[in-house]
Amino acid sequence: MAKKSMIEREKKRERLVAQYAAKRAELKEIANDESRPMEERFKARLKLAKLPRNSSATRLHNRCQLTGRPHAYYRKLKVSRIMLRDLGSAGQIPGLVKSSW
Repeated sequence: MAKKSMIEREKKRERLVAQYAAKRAELKEIANDESRPMEERFKARLKLAKLPRNSSATRLHNRCQLTGRPHAYYRKLKVSRIMLRDLGSAGQIPGLVKSSW
């Protein structure tokens, strides 16, 4: 089980990414538009830099929804390898058969 503070920090990042997504997209579009004047593009980059760092989608990290574990994460199921094994053994994941010999 991951620390509660790390799980909460990740939730906070998700909220910030959702909150600032439209503004970030708008500023990036202005900053990358070659047809606009250089001053306007530079101002857009400065405004983009003033936004909170945690509002960037690249700062999000995939975590297991059951335990909060950040490593060995299966994107399709949104769980870690450990929980995948436990759920598979319990027969709670359709189509998954744990191999044993």
